[in-house]
Amino acid sequence: MTTAALAFAGLAALLHVYIWVMESLTWTTPRTRATFGISPAEAEATKEMAFNQGFYNLFLAVITAGGIAAFGADDDRVGATLVFCGAGSMVAAGLVLLLSSPDKARAAITQLALPAVAVALLAVALA
Repeated sequence: MTTAALAFAGLAALLHVYIWVMESLTWTTPRTRATFGISPAEAEATKEMAFNQGFYNLFLAVITAGGIAAFGADDDRVGATLVFCGAGSMVAAGLVLLLSSPDKARAAITQLALPAVAVALLAVALA
């Protein structure tokens, strides 16, 4: 069960690295603008905000990856703490997006589904 939880946590971390790339590196490109449904003018106007927001996603991915690495180093307590913090924060951020912008439900569910599964599986594995 722990292995499955860590696999889902790893996928969630990779997804959040991808979100970082889009928000912090490719925000104004046509493909990223299409993904987020924004115009060139909106992308330019929000470029600094997106750059900053992207790094929040990267940091959550790094925390989660650190937890996975700690499990690999047989430090389950630190690993669980980091995975719960990183993946749990991903879930919380997805819920904030869902509740504050219901029109972005698809993006919110995409953002929170993998880490939610990871958190649930890890909680069961450690119970």
